Amino acid sequence: MTSLPTSDQDSAPLAPLVTRTVSLSPEDGAALLALLPATSPRDTTSWVRRGEGLVGWGRAASVTAHGADRFAALEAWWRSVSSSAVVRDEVDLPGTGPVAFGSISYAAESPVGATLVVPSVVIGRRGDQWWVTTTSTDALPPSVLPAAVDDVTAPGEVAFADGSLSPTEWAGAVAEAVTRIQNDELDKVVLARDLDVRTSEPIDVRWLLSRLAENYESTWVFAVDGLVGATPEMLVRREKGLVTSRVLAGTIRRTGDDEHDLALAASLARSSKDLEEHEYAVRSVADALAPHCSSMNVPESPFVLHLSNVMHLATDVAGVLTDDTTSLALAASLHPSAAVCGTPTPVANELISELEHMDRGRYAGPVGWMDARGDGEWGIALRCGAVHHDDDHRMSLYAGCGIVAGSEPESEVAESDAKLIPMRDALTSPRP
Repeated sequence: MTSLPTSDQDSAPLAPLVTRTVSLSPEDGAALLALLPATSPRDTTSWVRRGEGLVGWGRAASVTAHGADRFAALEAWWRSVSSSAVVRDEVDLPGTGPVAFGSISYAAESPVGATLVVPSVVIGRRGDQWWVTTTSTDALPPSVLPAAVDDVTAPGEVAFADGSLSPTEWAGAVAEAVTRIQNDELDKVVLARDLDVRTSEPIDVRWLLSRLAENYESTWVFAVDGLVGATPEMLVRREKGLVTSRVLAGTIRRTGDDEHDLALAASLARSSKDLEEHEYAVRSVADALAPHCSSMNVPESPFVLHLSNVMHLATDVAGVLTDDTTSLALAASLHPSAAVCGTPTPVANELISELEHMDRGRYAGPVGWMDARGDGEWGIALRCGAVHHDDDHRMSLYAGCGIVAGSEPESEVAESDAKLIPMRDALTSPRP
């Protein structure tokens, strides 16, 4: 069984956090990711899409929780830390003031656990508005911008190796899952596989982030506590009383030929196998959000989301929040959705444990950020890899596929290969 080392023990601040947010006027042409200085993989944070979002570095405070109550433990810690903080916020937007970045293990029993990190410095951008937030445990703020951002370091020679299962063994697991589904034991299960990576140079998270952002601009490019990736799936966004979620389920690989890809998109939109998989995922999200929302909008039919390497069936679910549930608590109510687990959830989870032969770690768990108001954005940690905490020359990459009665093992292996491409390319692309 492959597993990653666990995080350090909780790091609660010894004194109240002192947080200040002010407007920032960067030079013309500045990019968020280009402002990140060199630091350890665990202390680089990012949540960026189309040049907007948040980046941060350093660690003013952090906490790691384990077990079935890990979401509640993080929520309680953040409520305590943010409510006692001394805050001066001159911008007053979602993502200003105290902000915590988080990544949550898929499984309650995972030794990796769930982590919230409060960076020492956060730089944000929304449209033309830029800001910087500094956080410390004393009155002296940390240095805001480095005098000169260090050169981004390439990973050097990169070697890939099978993870817990070879492609052939994983195809066998898919075949077994299809048999269980056809025997009416469950409707759908999402099976994942891992890939081991070793590099000759220490992994510089900024190298990966910049290449993912360049090649997959419609995704959210993230880094939290050594977990790095580019997810196309927004699990939940909470902003000023509005709750939204983007559901992706049903995938087809692109060819690079626009005319052919349009035909493939049309076939995806008509595919009974993919539509069935997508319906399960949408229903699970809508049912989880309904107790917290009114005026729910659940489109009857999905649209096809075109990414650079694959296309997905996608549905945007929206609702008006009727209580004070935070974005993290909403993420907890949605996890695990049918898009990363299956249906029925308990049966699918048992089959995942039986057939995958690995610890997913924080792959397929919520990843994102939350501010002191409870607003925030949480994606699903897909198209990602985790830098090992005890060896920054090593990563584990992950990819998964939704398995239903009509799934074919060879096709699912090909789909998982396509989903590994973003991280593989980010690691091996040459220096520009």
